[in-house]
Amino acid sequence: MDHRELALTQALDHCIKCNLCTSACPVVAVTDQFPGPKYVGPQAERFRRAGQPVPDASVDYCSGCRVCNQVCPTGVPIAELNARARGAMVAERGLPFRNWIIARADLVGGLSAGPQAPLVNLGLKMAPARWVIEQLLGIHHQAPLPMASTYRFRSWFKRHQAAQPATKGQVVYFHGCATNYYEPHVGQAAVAVLEHNGFEVILAEQNCCGLPLISNGDFKGATSAHAANVRKLLPYVRRGMPIVGTSTSCTLTLKEEAPEILGLHDEAVRAVAAGTYDIFEFLRQLAERGELKTDFRPMPRRLPYHPPCQYRAHRLGKPAMDVLALVPGLQLDESHADCCGIAGTYGLKREKYQIAQDVGQSLFEFVRRAGADLVLCDSETCRWQITHATGVPSQHPIEVLAAAYGLRR
Repeated sequence: MDHRELALTQALDHCIKCNLCTSACPVVAVTDQFPGPKYVGPQAERFRRAGQPVPDASVDYCSGCRVCNQVCPTGVPIAELNARARGAMVAERGLPFRNWIIARADLVGGLSAGPQAPLVNLGLKMAPARWVIEQLLGIHHQAPLPMASTYRFRSWFKRHQAAQPATKGQVVYFHGCATNYYEPHVGQAAVAVLEHNGFEVILAEQNCCGLPLISNGDFKGATSAHAANVRKLLPYVRRGMPIVGTSTSCTLTLKEEAPEILGLHDEAVRAVAAGTYDIFEFLRQLAERGELKTDFRPMPRRLPYHPPCQYRAHRLGKPAMDVLALVPGLQLDESHADCCGIAGTYGLKREKYQIAQDVGQSLFEFVRRAGADLVLCDSETCRWQITHATGVPSQHPIEVLAAAYGLRR
């Protein structure tokens, strides 16, 4: 038993059966399919042994939102226990093809983005095609599948020329799958902001962070994905370059989720984890040192903002709100909702779609009440979920910051 396995086993004795996690769990609140974090986490974990059948498949209804971790008074890593239990279940029973395909964001994005994107997007908008997809794959016909981009972010970056010389060194941008294949404009805004603040942006080779693989229990695939990223990013980290990402799910995976859940703790993994920053974490540090440019245009707007589960799991406070508070006239109203419900690929699945919609209802109502023409959120899948449920367009906060600098409309 390695050090992490021992720590997890010992953590079971820290559960005091208080049920705070169950009371706070957004999934328990809307469905009887999930008996609660305590039951499928520390309680069921006592009965899980190597070579024995997984005791309760209901652990698959855990969305991984980490609200249980946040409220546990004794620090039991419930979400990690649940993720590992799902991984054991997949190892025992196999990975359904539906889960295999939606967990491979690089593969699906690579097949979708590019000149063929209009045809792919047209198919995803057609009700008969979506019905066929649901029948064949089990992806709900109303699930908020993203529209593919006609060009990839990496292709754009190859042609990109910085508007000004770098004065503060280099940063490595980890764009993630969503930016590369679906939302290249997010990456363009991030590059513009970083360059405006004096940095040369380096685009290292990279692959999917592995979070969709972890979430679907494919630990073998996730371990390979994380190892590949560590191998590609480590040379830059060792040269003192920070890894900066706009997908808060990707950055959390590089920092914590992959090392902790997959049990990867060698020196290279730790170095990459320590050298990775969410983009607003990085920008807030610049501001705290007096190094962030504040030549903002006034932006008299009031916008709703949702800090997603994965962002709160960084335990950084709310860096995006702190930085955007520097923009004259801009006001953000925080949602305080627990979860949007989508949880990456969770809400795409036929059997979980309605659960995801029910979980997100308080957030959706908050957005509707705000009456704004735009909502901000740091997670791509959350943005797609919010817009799908409310009809209100959503953006990454970095896009608003770029607009405040006059770098984007």
